[in-house]
Amino acid sequence: MTLIGRTRDRGVETLTLDSPHNRNALSAALVGDLAAALTDAGEDTGVRAVVLTHTGTTFSAGADLRDPPDPDTLVGLFRQIAELPKPVVARVTGHVRAGGLGLLAACDISAASHDSTFAFTEVRIGVAPAVISLTLLPRTDPRALARYYLTGERFDAAEAARTGLVTAAGDDVDAVLAPVLDGVRRASPQGLAETKRLLTARVLETFDRDAAGLTALSARLFASSQAREGMTAFLERRDPEWVV
Repeated sequence: MTLIGRTRDRGVETLTLDSPHNRNALSAALVGDLAAALTDAGEDTGVRAVVLTHTGTTFSAGADLRDPPDPDTLVGLFRQIAELPKPVVARVTGHVRAGGLGLLAACDISAASHDSTFAFTEVRIGVAPAVISLTLLPRTDPRALARYYLTGERFDAAEAARTGLVTAAGDDVDAVLAPVLDGVRRASPQGLAETKRLLTARVLETFDRDAAGLTALSARLFASSQAREGMTAFLERRDPEWVV
């Protein structure tokens, strides 16, 4: 059973993260299914753009601690979105945490409803936002990232828009996206592909330069004793031992 729903309307393919049992966490299975769906959309000449959205109240809770994807596979997914010759537009009507923010930042355009919330929770379980920095650092305000990376604080959609994490926020996310989708439907496939190539050049340079090091950092941290304590505390719904 696939964890990705697919629908199409006038050239826009909507891919829906549909793993409600774990709040659309980035499991090995979900990452694999999403990569396959993106490959199909990229090769289909009837698809002008992709909308990435979700079921339930959470866009993505981050990496699935019980079934985590291989870090190289996650890097591959983020790079695939950046290299897809069609715009990928995120539609968020819920919460986004940790690795889910890397997925969000990989998208070319994103909109969130005002009741959405965001948090980089990695530091609270003893790791760092390593792999997801490949998409976040080139696109998001560095002072804001310094605060939210280091504290794990939760912030709202207005702040996400102010810092560049999302393109826009509004009460009705579909109203926010309506002119965006109208625009891509009016654009030529060649124009979209070449314009996206211009926009993602620096992001892909970051992948070429930093992906191996950040993947190694992620693997080292997740294998550490502090990460084991942090993940155990998270699953047991208690504070980890370092909280003062």
